[in-house]
Amino acid sequence: MKIVVAVVGRVRHPGLAAAAADFEARAARYWPIEILEVREQRDVGGLWGTSHIVREGERLLAAVPRGAHIVACDPGGKEMTSEVFSAWLQKMRESATDLAFLIGGARGLSDAVRRAARSRLSLAPWTLPHELARVVLAEQLYRAGTIVRGEPYNK
Repeated sequence: MKIVVAVVGRVRHPGLAAAAADFEARAARYWPIEILEVREQRDVGGLWGTSHIVREGERLLAAVPRGAHIVACDPGGKEMTSEVFSAWLQKMRESATDLAFLIGGARGLSDAVRRAARSRLSLAPWTLPHELARVVLAEQLYRAGTIVRGEPYNK
């Protein structure tokens, strides 16, 4: 099993960028993980439309490895405890199914991404900024690895 985390844009805030990099490196100790940043669609002239979200969605879907189980990180998705999430990841590892977690940009995910997703995962009961969503997912991937191995969680 390989895990791909495809995200729209880079983390611009230095503190969040450092946290994302730290937790992504920690998660990589437990899971084969690849982070793919796709280009953010720029707001031109103050006109933001659905075409921007559509283009970002196309870029996200193009980044997904063929045959991967797509997980849309979406506020309307399934809520899981850390323990349930770790058990689900372990089950996916045992089935040798590649996973692709998709995190949208500032305006969220396109309908096409939601339709393509086999699973939808809520990272919190509230809407998170997309940069923070990346940190939360990376932290939970790390935490899941420690749970699966029965290791204490080290901060």
